[in-house]
Amino acid sequence: MASIPVLDLRNLDTRNLNTLWSSVLVETLVRCGLRTAIVCPGSRSAPLAVAFAQHPSVEAIPVLDERSASFFALGIAKRTHRPVALVCTSGTAGANFYPAVIEARESQVPLLVLTADRPPELRDCNAGQAIDQQKLFGSYPNTACELATPALDLFLLQYLRQRMAQSYYQAQYPVPGPVHINVPLRDPLAPIEQPEAAAFAEQIPSNFFDHLTAPITAPTEQQLGQRSGQRSLTEEFYRGTSLLNLTPELAAWSGKRGVIVAGVAQPEHPQVYCQAIARLATRLEFPVLAEGLSPLRNYASLNPYLVSTYDSILRHPDWADRLQPEVVLRVGDMPTSKVLREWLSVTQPQQWVIDPIDRSRDPLHSRTIPIPMTIPEFVMQLGLDEAIAGAIEQQPLLHDRAYLQDWLLAEQQTRSAIDQAMAQISPLFEGKVAWCLSQILPQGTPLFIANSMPVRDVEYFWQPNDRQIQPFVNRGANGIDGTLSTALGVAQGNQPAVMLTGDLSLLHDTNGFLLRQYFQGHLTIVVVNNNGGGIFGMLPIAQFDPPFEAFFATPQHIDFAQLCQTYGIEHETITDWHHLEQQLKGLPDRGIRVLEVPCDRAQDGGWRRTLLNPME
Repeated sequence: MASIPVLDLRNLDTRNLNTLWSSVLVETLVRCGLRTAIVCPGSRSAPLAVAFAQHPSVEAIPVLDERSASFFALGIAKRTHRPVALVCTSGTAGANFYPAVIEARESQVPLLVLTADRPPELRDCNAGQAIDQQKLFGSYPNTACELATPALDLFLLQYLRQRMAQSYYQAQYPVPGPVHINVPLRDPLAPIEQPEAAAFAEQIPSNFFDHLTAPITAPTEQQLGQRSGQRSLTEEFYRGTSLLNLTPELAAWSGKRGVIVAGVAQPEHPQVYCQAIARLATRLEFPVLAEGLSPLRNYASLNPYLVSTYDSILRHPDWADRLQPEVVLRVGDMPTSKVLREWLSVTQPQQWVIDPIDRSRDPLHSRTIPIPMTIPEFVMQLGLDEAIAGAIEQQPLLHDRAYLQDWLLAEQQTRSAIDQAMAQISPLFEGKVAWCLSQILPQGTPLFIANSMPVRDVEYFWQPNDRQIQPFVNRGANGIDGTLSTALGVAQGNQPAVMLTGDLSLLHDTNGFLLRQYFQGHLTIVVVNNNGGGIFGMLPIAQFDPPFEAFFATPQHIDFAQLCQTYGIEHETITDWHHLEQQLKGLPDRGIRVLEVPCDRAQDGGWRRTLLNPME
């Protein structure tokens, strides 16, 4: 657990009412566990900016562009699994947070969004920079509130303290997500002296913050991997968790043709997550259809029943028919593969969705039963949380292994065909970039993957490995908003990270490069430049040109070397596969660099169609 700062009440900013109010607000959040604040410039938010900037326990980072700031905060929160504060002034500034708030809601990322506002008497009267900020983000926040206007009143300070503590917890429980706090402030906004504020502060009791403590944090992955008697520490961690009295009989799945479908996931402890799925799979003898955007393919040796090429396998009618399941256990989000979704929709197996989120995880509206637990909780509930070796040695439930063997045979043949075809491709092809990254990135590299074609190429071609690469994605709303800024947030203060993106996604967020002067860490951006939106070439609209090229592919004809020079960013054009490998085998410790991989959009479409049907 992080140490709790010891407060000296004399360190509260008592220069005026607003500085006192804001410093109590910030101190409360720090006591609850906040460590990072992303602050956008503006006049109305000045008291908040000063309070965050001067607190010794807060890393306060100024960011010019609100949209970039919000996705940068999102990236940090994705990696740390802790709330990050996001601060802006009044008016349309907060509206620029909207895409990130939506993504935080849909992908369960904790954010504390503080929008400064005019006081009530300056609303609806043509005052400058004043809009209706009530419920600014609609239904997307976990909760939204407006604070009382500041006053030198001990009861109101107590209210402020409890409201902020509650907001911090609501950003995490029962489901992580954004919380919107609207903060009305009257003049003076600068820290101009008001002697009455300092006099009032003497009334604040010395134990004002003593009851606030940071929430109990989950154990580290190393702790979870240790042994405690005959059972892992996973049981000890979840012992106090309020689990439903739900113990599905393993025998109910015995003898059934079943698969485990593991979708997009960014767990705090990826190895524990992968081990839990492996224990369930080996006990049931179910193949695991592992999405490339989950950690499973990067801990491949844990699971002998891993299937990475299900999209290609299910494109073949004979295999799709032969492999129809009776039972599907789904973990987390539905995978990206449209082929897999259509196959499940047609076959209509009984499905169980193992996920603690209280919202539907079934876009197919199938015969689905929710199991509201994490996969480690579920495995513990079934009594399967022994060490992985012990789970493998257990007597399996399925006596007829033909169905499992069919899947493993299909995986072996398809994986081999894809890998052989990839190895023979000499031209720079965007799908091969994902395939190469799975084999050359350093151990444990955080990898942010942009939407559109990069996420699909990772799903199609990412080769199973044991590199423990950590994939991060914005697959809540699946937009291209803020991809660079989110990647920088993931890399902030962390080990060197890599971003895989297309040219349009990068161009959509070039203001993210403005973060460079405050960015701590390293990010290598691998940008596949095919001068347009490659994903649209995979859709039926590609047959209709015009207007396809201008209105869908939307080529921008940008010189990335010149763009990077403008921002002072290192740039290098990749010339061949060996060149890419040399640049990625070792990553720098600091700074931002762009590795541009020039590709031919039309040629890439042809390669992809061939590789997705490798057995034909």
